Amino acid sequence: MLDTPEAVVEALRENHERPHGLPRTVIAEELVEAAEAFEQPDVLVTALLELMTAYEFTGEQRKSPVAFARILKLWDTAPDSFSPYEAHQVFWRFKWVTTSLLQVPDIPLTAIGGWIDQMRARYEAAGHGVQPVAAMRYHLAHHTGTGVADAYDLWATRPRTDLSDCEACETRHLAWHRVAEGDDAAALDAWRPVLTGEQGCSEEPQMSQARALLPLLRTGRTDEARSHHLTGYRKVRGNTGMQDEVGLHLEFCALSRNEGRGLEILAENRSLFEATGAPLDRLGFLTGAEVLLARLAGTGHEDTAVAGPPGRSWTAAELLAHVRAEAGPLAAAFDARNGTSAVGDRRRARLARGPLLDEPLSLGLRTAVAVARPVTPAPASAARTEVPEDFTALVREARRMGRDGHPGDSRLWDRIGERLAETTAPDFEAYADELGPEELLRAELAEHRAQKLWLDDRHKASAAELAAAVEGYERLRMPWHALSARARALAWTTRPGARDGEDEEGGEAGSGTGDLDRAEVRAALDAVMGETEKLLAEVPFDGAPLGDAEAVFAADLRTERILAYLSVRYADTFAAYQELVEAAEPDADADAAPDADPGLDLAGRFQERAGTLLTEAERLGFPHQSANARQFRADVMGRGGDLAGAERELRAALQDLETAGRPWRRPRPRALLAQVLLARDEPQEAVDLLHGAIADAVAHDDASFALAPTYLLLGQASAHLGDFSGAVRHLSEAAARFDQAGDPGEATQARLRLADVLSRSGQPADAVAVLESALADDATAGVDERMLAQARLTFARGLRDLEEHLPAAREFLALADTVAGWPQEDRAVLTLVASEAATALATADHWEAADTAYERAVAAHAEAPNPPMIALMMREFARLTMRARGAEGTDAALAHLDRADAVLAALPADEDGFAVWYERGEIHYRRARVLAEADRYEEALPQAEAAVAAHEEGGPQGELARAEAVRVAALIEGNGLDRTNEAIARLTTAAARCRKAELPEAAQVLDALRQELLSR
Repeated sequence: MLDTPEAVVEALRENHERPHGLPRTVIAEELVEAAEAFEQPDVLVTALLELMTAYEFTGEQRKSPVAFARILKLWDTAPDSFSPYEAHQVFWRFKWVTTSLLQVPDIPLTAIGGWIDQMRARYEAAGHGVQPVAAMRYHLAHHTGTGVADAYDLWATRPRTDLSDCEACETRHLAWHRVAEGDDAAALDAWRPVLTGEQGCSEEPQMSQARALLPLLRTGRTDEARSHHLTGYRKVRGNTGMQDEVGLHLEFCALSRNEGRGLEILAENRSLFEATGAPLDRLGFLTGAEVLLARLAGTGHEDTAVAGPPGRSWTAAELLAHVRAEAGPLAAAFDARNGTSAVGDRRRARLARGPLLDEPLSLGLRTAVAVARPVTPAPASAARTEVPEDFTALVREARRMGRDGHPGDSRLWDRIGERLAETTAPDFEAYADELGPEELLRAELAEHRAQKLWLDDRHKASAAELAAAVEGYERLRMPWHALSARARALAWTTRPGARDGEDEEGGEAGSGTGDLDRAEVRAALDAVMGETEKLLAEVPFDGAPLGDAEAVFAADLRTERILAYLSVRYADTFAAYQELVEAAEPDADADAAPDADPGLDLAGRFQERAGTLLTEAERLGFPHQSANARQFRADVMGRGGDLAGAERELRAALQDLETAGRPWRRPRPRALLAQVLLARDEPQEAVDLLHGAIADAVAHDDASFALAPTYLLLGQASAHLGDFSGAVRHLSEAAARFDQAGDPGEATQARLRLADVLSRSGQPADAVAVLESALADDATAGVDERMLAQARLTFARGLRDLEEHLPAAREFLALADTVAGWPQEDRAVLTLVASEAATALATADHWEAADTAYERAVAAHAEAPNPPMIALMMREFARLTMRARGAEGTDAALAHLDRADAVLAALPADEDGFAVWYERGEIHYRRARVLAEADRYEEALPQAEAAVAAHEEGGPQGELARAEAVRVAALIEGNGLDRTNEAIARLTTAAARCRKAELPEAAQVLDALRQELLSR
């Protein structure tokens, strides 16, 4: 009941603690009405100031001037009703009103100018400096685009006063002025104190982070742009008082080619379409949305479903039209009010911008809204394979590149298939003399499709295509090509593909090899090798063509036959390699391989096959195939722990490729060698090799090379070198590429590694943003449960470190429920998580829930002890109890410390892996602090001295904690007990000890306190 002034004041205090939003604003309005019922203007003053704050921070600036007019009236009629703080706020909030009036196009400029004049008059009458007045005149000039330079000089050259905007906000305005002048570099230099965290306030750095995004992109500082988007957006998300900033993040997503992320942001901020209290900020939001939507429409995504104003569904085209219909007239209304085109010009300039990057900036975030990436220009390093228009030239070039093993042939074969499927397909009779019969081309295309299907993990469908190729080659009397296709069909089905089931409709997909078990595949391959030996005698490589199809290869026929022969050898080696690797896997057992022959020497079989492939490739002069044999051997060696042998083979393989003149074959051996070097703790060369592998794949148009895992490995190697910015870039790219490949499990694991790197590199807010994305409910399928638990623990701790204690507590509690079902040997994790949940809840002043979590942690500790965590929780509860209740909480705080003592007392005498001396010292230290805060100094000092003695037991490891305990003892002695000389002596000895222990910072702290006591 709000039936007394005291009740209203208490309700105002409670409302002030609520987060900004509509509920707080509505209550503030109700409390003003309640305050009006009493003849106590001081209560009404407090209520009006609270209401004005609610309007300011929830995007309701349109209403703010009315509330302030009432405050001014009370200031003029009852000045004694204002506390010193409230009196200061009267002058401070003149600035709020000016900016609020600028927000509304219905307010004439003359009224705004008059308001600034009144502000100056009142400032001068009260003896305040007028720099804040000059700032308001600058904001008016900037808004209208008239007299900006003069207004800026008048503001920026005046000294700051205690009524000036905080340093962080002034820095934002100074930097934004530079952006408007087109000097991004100067703007970012001015912004540095805010963007690096040296300056800040309730609105900063998030407002500056949003405004700095495009300048950072334009100056090539993409790593910083990524970071400020990750951390800044979380702080403005869903905030009606930050509509403009949300619009800037939408624009950033569009211009960094992250349209899917932009649509996700649009969906998360759907409520902003209904926020109309700050028209100028609303225009900023709508314009940012329009930039994104226009980008989508311009790249063929007009029909993409998007989130717009609630109440109906929207496509990108429909929402674009809706936004334009409101934003255009709104900008025009401001220009009409201002008599200039400044607002409209700024809007048109934003809409005219195109993407600032050639490739999407990888943000490291999972995007739930899928938008196909638009076609973008290839990187300058890419040598995209040219596709001849002439059909004869096209086929000849595809065959030549195929013989060279160049990955660019894939693009040509795709185009050949398209040409044959077109209604205007070539008449083969006209091409037969030069290209051979159509059936030859059909068989070659089947081989190409088989290769693509196998790379797509659809091995059965791949074998079926190879079976079709075999039939074609046999009819064409091309035995070498037929044997090559048969051998690959057998080898490629030695292990099922992950996506084989996609080709089945009510039954098994045809594989061309039947349902052969491993033994039957081995036997079939042995038969193929027997036919190969026979064919070597009957159809030599340099023999005459067997028919028109072979004749078309002319001088290249010998090469064609040799490559087909070596392909048979390769397939036989590959099958032996696959079987050996599978048998060596940790989960391999008899049930998994019921057809295995216990007497079969898989390792010997593989080594014999690989050796034959190597010697035959060298004999025939095709070293790229000997490189393949070496890669197989290196992989087997690496799996067996022979890293030196693996390195030797891979270096030889790269030399083979150098000899063969086939740089496009280097990416895979380079990536394998990088893995070996990382395992041998040689990250620098590994990084160089991985960069080279990626560069080769891009330069030679190798779409089959797996870039996502390569970037993942590169990120890990960069982190190992301490190159955290490089690691962030590469891991972000890996996550994005796993997303594109439809591999959410791998994408999530990449993000978990990214978050770990961000945490270790001092970017906890970035890590929290990445983890929040990675741990979404539908993003964690297939990820190891314990890895996810560790990630959720890191996420919760990150939220806690960002002082988001209640969200952190929710994460801790959810994780506690998860780990509660783990086996007994892992139950100590529950003690840890429940302890952290309890502490987070207490820090957030949710004491009832905190007490429940506390007892849950104690119960978990009884089952699965975790002494360090349970003792830490109890000490923290003692500290937080004193913070919340002051001296009244002393007994409760001491009770927590008594329970911590009991935890230590219950430890076995031979407890190891746990620094009991440290825990005992910290309990004494906290008890000393609690007693001192209760003014019980005589009891506090012995506890501080006991802490010093306990930490001394820790030797060098205890020195820092000992120094802190000495500091508290000296404070108690000097301030609480008036024993200044004893405190000085204590500090002198302790500071000397810290210097001897090479702890100069601790010594400085003790010396500073000593000097303070001496000065008395």
